[in-house]
Amino acid sequence: MTTSPAATLPPVAATPIDDLELAALISSKICHDVIGPVGAIYNGLEVLADDDDEQSRAYALEVIRNFTEQASAKVQFARFAFGASGSVGATVDLGNAEQIARGFIGQGKHKLTWNCAPGQMPKDRVKLLLNLIACGVTALPRGGEIVASIRGRIEDPIIEVRCIGVSPRLPQHLKEFLSVPMVHKIDALSVQPYYTTRLAKTAGLRLSVGLEGVDVVMSAVR
Repeated sequence: MTTSPAATLPPVAATPIDDLELAALISSKICHDVIGPVGAIYNGLEVLADDDDEQSRAYALEVIRNFTEQASAKVQFARFAFGASGSVGATVDLGNAEQIARGFIGQGKHKLTWNCAPGQMPKDRVKLLLNLIACGVTALPRGGEIVASIRGRIEDPIIEVRCIGVSPRLPQHLKEFLSVPMVHKIDALSVQPYYTTRLAKTAGLRLSVGLEGVDVVMSAVR
């Protein structure tokens, strides 16, 4: 199996972005992610209010139910992947992280395989894992399997997310933010992969992304 050269996280990020701007961009991304499901819920409620046809009302209720689940899953994911999720230095249960990740992936064209043993892991490392899973979705635009694994001791883990599917590609923007120097523009669409590189540095892990055969592999190790 051939392995392509992987981009790796440089010691110092050169992109000029302060924490206030980062928070604003993440807020914009979260709003962008939930506005679609919320809009669909509103449209369904309008049908219930204005249409007396039973078939239309049943369809509207199904739409409301499905998009409510989507909105809830996206908010839960954002809370753990971007939010505080406990006090500084807190640990997060990996079983809870799996449930959140599965809700985020949903029942669409992507499948999540979770190869992480039960246990507690430091918050920043769990957030990194969740963000790598989100990057994995962009690596599989035509769908496929995202395999999340933690190998080694949980105190000193190797975190890996493997993307398996038809014509996978390196996650959008992530490789660019791992290049030297980091001079790429950050906006609401690219802030998530940028934030992922920041998380890796905070968690004390070295992040890499590359191809192993036809699979896209992202890993983080001390």
